[in-house]
This record gives sequence, structure tokens and C-alpha cells, in this order.
Amino acid sequence: MTRVLVVDDEPQIVRALRINLKARGYEVDAAPDGRTALDLAARRHPDVILLDLGLPDMDGTEVIRGLRGWLTVPIIVLSARQESDDKVEALDAGADDYVTKPFGMAELLARLRAAVRRSSPVEEAAVVRTDAFSVDLAAKRVERNGGDVRLTPTEWHILELLVRNAGRLVSQQQLLQEVWGPSYAKETNYLRVYMAQLRRKLEDDPSHPRHLITAPGIGYRFEA
Repeated sequence: MTRVLVVDDEPQIVRALRINLKARGYEVDAAPDGRTALDLAARRHPDVILLDLGLPDMDGTEVIRGLRGWLTVPIIVLSARQESDDKVEALDAGADDYVTKPFGMAELLARLRAAVRRSSPVEEAAVVRTDAFSVDLAAKRVERNGGDVRLTPTEWHILELLVRNAGRLVSQQQLLQEVWGPSYAKETNYLRVYMAQLRRKLEDDPSHPRHLITAPGIGYRFEA
């Protein structure tokens, strides 16, 4: 049975999550603050964590960093903070997804299921296929319509990072730092240019991409 740790100091939200999660067969633990969350995570070994950023004793990003020192399970942030800087900070700290309050329960449960699926220990596929193109991670090769797609080294590096994190939001800062280096962390215009080039080469309709998705002001996500 999948165990969920809910970290939130709003009793009504905790109650609603507990009821909905238990009704769908999840085991639920709850923590009203960061220190309790860290203690419960160590003792109860959750499979996924739902975490509010506005905790009474410490900021949620501190909790994420504390957990990521030893825990690899998915962390989904639930927060009323809508600024892109807050979202980027949480993702860079190690969160896997970010859901803004108020949220729909059906959407949250879908994201939770997807996070648990992605965390399951399966062998990474050497070839990732979409309905428009395929990516061979081992051979560093992309095919579309039966032929090879020529990518520059930078285009490949961006695509590889997104594909290896399929379904997860990769922040602009992470992409910039890993592709260009720490001194380029604010050059978001680079990403816009290269993502446009990738979409022209890979998407059937670059103006309405299905696989290389933008989260405005936050980052990008690959969906197969």
C-alpha cells in the first residue's frame, strides 16, 4: 500500500486529503510543521510527500533540502504561493511537482499517481518514443518520419535532460546551469531560442507543442 506523508498546518486541508487518499487505498501520515515532517519521514518511510511551503517553524524549501539529503521519493508541493520565483526555488531544492492552492482534488490525485509511477524502480528505456519522433539516449540519436534529425550538441543536451526527466518539470535554472554553466543561470532567452529550434525540428505543430511543454516563467517538461 502506498504511504503518503501530508505536511500542512491547515487542518481542513489535511482532513480533506486524508479522507480522499484513504478512500483510494492510500495510507496517510500527517505533519503540521517541518520538524515533525522530517521525523515522520525518517520513521515511517513514505512513498510520496505532499508538502506545503508555508509551515509555522521553517520554510518548506528547507524541509525539501533536508529530505533530499537522504530521501529520493517524490515530493509534490502544495502552496498558495503563485510567484514563479517560489516555484523555481522549490523545484531546484528537489521538489518533483508544484500544485497551486486552491487545487482540484482530481488533478492532485492524478499528479500523485503519476509521481508514484515515475518513481517506481524500472530500467530506463534506451529509446523513448512519441507519436512524432523517437530519442535513442544510448546512441544520442533522434529519428522523425523514418530519418535522422540533425541536432546541435546544445540542442541534444537540452533534449536529453528533458527526456531523462520525462513528466517532470525541469526549471530554467537547472537547464541553464547544466547546459551552459553557473554563470548563465539568468540567460533565459537562450532557452527560448533553443526550445523554439527543437520544436521546429521535432513537433508536428511547433506553435502548439505536445511533447516539449513550457511552464511559463518556470521551466520545461517532456511528455511522451
